[in-house]
Amino acid sequence: MPVYFHTDKDSFRIKQKRKLKHWVSSIIEDNDKTIGAINYIICTDKTLLEINNQYLKHDYYTDIITFDQSDDPKIITGDIYISLERVKENAKNYRVVWAQELHRVMVHGILHLLGYRDKTEQEKSTIRSRENFYLSLLET
Repeated sequence: MPVYFHTDKDSFRIKQKRKLKHWVSSIIEDNDKTIGAINYIICTDKTLLEINNQYLKHDYYTDIITFDQSDDPKIITGDIYISLERVKENAKNYRVVWAQELHRVMVHGILHLLGYRDKTEQEKSTIRSRENFYLSLLET
């Protein structure tokens, strides 16, 4: 599976990599696309803030930044940066297990690569609905 996990935190390891890789691939296939290469980069708040400043000119913390690297609209390729600290904080705030929040952020990045947006209330509702649907497939 062309889904890769990287981290700048030596103490962090993704569990169930094979299952997650199949899950990500199935989301892409469910949207009638082909998977190219998906890189998940698990990093610190500091790293993601630097990326946010440098590439998006935003000076605030975020849980995820997605970079679409696709040359062909039918082949989904991208880099998804995730702040482990933001995910843990979000999990605490939303009262969910942090691994579930990590999975939500993972699928959120894939949905962005598939063309889903979350600027308007309607878009937010749609993307949240798709997140919940795909999370339910992972948890079964």
